[in-house]
Amino acid sequence: MTDSILQVVHDAMSSPWIYLALFLLAATDAFLPAVPSESVVITAGVFAAASGSPNLALVVLAAAAGAFAGDHISYAIGRGAGGRLLARARPGSRQRRAFDRAADALAERGGLVLVVARYVPGGRTAVTVTMGALGYPRRRFTHFDVLAALSWAVYSVLVGYVGGMAFENDPIKGVVLGVGLALGVTALVEAGRYVRRRRVRDTEGRGEALVPAAGRESARTP
Repeated sequence: MTDSILQVVHDAMSSPWIYLALFLLAATDAFLPAVPSESVVITAGVFAAASGSPNLALVVLAAAAGAFAGDHISYAIGRGAGGRLLARARPGSRQRRAFDRAADALAERGGLVLVVARYVPGGRTAVTVTMGALGYPRRRFTHFDVLAALSWAVYSVLVGYVGGMAFENDPIKGVVLGVGLALGVTALVEAGRYVRRRRVRDTEGRGEALVPAAGRESARTP
């Protein structure tokens, strides 16, 4: 059974159509986050290391181009319908919280948030749609998206390549290692964001506590 699955995957990765498939998956993932584009790109990196096919450079180019195209489609959706999407999102809902966090991050870090969002689950869609809805300049969006798409493609392929080199004779284990490494990086990013949010909340809480105290001191002063 495992050998049959491995052969099917190997045939798919050796097909000249794999580059078009990678492009389409990476593009679709921008507005349908359930599409597993990163896992497929990692798998392509594993097989590139283990068998030499597909071509590593072409995998990077196809994935980056697809991600770039998909981000611009998502941005256009936000530009055209973002206001309605935000209005429909109920306050406190998961979707609304994602958009609100994206807007706050954009206000704080500007276009660099587009690069960071690549490594946050669901962050890519929320950020690109929000940037479109808020009217973020298209030219600046494109400049940052070149960096975001290319860095994501290189990262995903290299993670897969490491897995393929570690298990050259067992690509399945290479895929497991590659996906595991990617999940580990995502977990670290999420942990960092959680710690940062806690610090911000703690700082704001201390500031709010100081205001009433200062008011009481003023009231005691004759």
